[in-house]
Amino acid sequence: MTKRMIIMLGCVILLIAALAFGFYLHIRQVIANSPKPGPQTVSTIKAETLEWQPQLSAVGTLSAVRGVDVSSEIVGLVRDVNFKSGQDVKAGDVLVQLNADSDVAQLRSLEAAAELAAVVLERDKAQLEAEGVSQAQVDSDAADLKSKRALAAQQAATVAKKTIRAPFDGKLGITTVNPGQFLNPGDKIVTLQRIDPIYIDFYLPQKQIAGLAVGMVVNVASDAYPGPAFAGKITSISPKIDVATRNVQVQATISNAKRLLLPGMFARASVDSGEKKRYLTLPQTTITYNPYGSTVFVLKPSEQKDAQGNAQQVVQQVFVTTGETRGDQVAILKGIEEGQQVVSSGQLKLKNGTPVVVNNAVLPGNSPNPTPQER
Repeated sequence: MTKRMIIMLGCVILLIAALAFGFYLHIRQVIANSPKPGPQTVSTIKAETLEWQPQLSAVGTLSAVRGVDVSSEIVGLVRDVNFKSGQDVKAGDVLVQLNADSDVAQLRSLEAAAELAAVVLERDKAQLEAEGVSQAQVDSDAADLKSKRALAAQQAATVAKKTIRAPFDGKLGITTVNPGQFLNPGDKIVTLQRIDPIYIDFYLPQKQIAGLAVGMVVNVASDAYPGPAFAGKITSISPKIDVATRNVQVQATISNAKRLLLPGMFARASVDSGEKKRYLTLPQTTITYNPYGSTVFVLKPSEQKDAQGNAQQVVQQVFVTTGETRGDQVAILKGIEEGQQVVSSGQLKLKNGTPVVVNNAVLPGNSPNPTPQER
């Protein structure tokens, strides 16, 4: 390679280096002149300590204090239906009358036979005093009278079964039975339920048995009626643990004067257990849950100034340890201190050191007992 070629190669390298440096300076100037992102708008809330009542919660099923499907004990033809679907009835009210003409006629015959047997007994007793009959005859007459009276009583019971009555006070359901319909033993006529008060049956793990006792307050909430919970008390705790689930059955009695709760509904039961505890709490919307841990963004002052000369606020992401939850709230066991301002909405556009502007015109929910906003 000649000296001239070496000089030419060096000139080309210098030219390329000069062009690259010029391009670098141009890109740097473009980046410097590009508009910088402004502060992000977020809402914040102050971490505060609240008293929480420890609760045992479970989903349970409502059942009537007394409930039965009224049915016929014997065969018969429906003569009269003396109720309307949904009617309130008292114990002993006649619901259905079956045709009992032939049974009543047979009852009259048996009653007449019993009356005759009574007359024969009295006559033979008089004859016994005059030694006209033996004592054995009088004993036979007495036994015959008892037999005939028993047959009459048995027939009277059969006649009574033809009148189907309400076994207790309650509210009737919907029936499809009509006059002229033939009923067999066990055929359902109508359901009868006493629903004030009403039971709720639910299950709790065996490790929570120590916190249970008859008489403890129970609050029951149903999706059918958003709003205040229905209050009641534990009235029974099963003496046996379910070997399949290791849960214990608990039954509570709930006041249901307005009859809003119905048997068969599911509801959420909460039992107040133990003394109140104090927790540092935040709305659940402040927590960002990640596989590597839960985090929140905390506000802190910055050395930078805004257009008005005030110190800007920036966010810092910190890890937190969460505990129990109550509605919209979650207990914070470790990671932040009381009084710190925490971002409650707008976290998706944040990272460490991002300047923020606080706007709390609209705040996420932060209620221990939230209710739907729309019904």
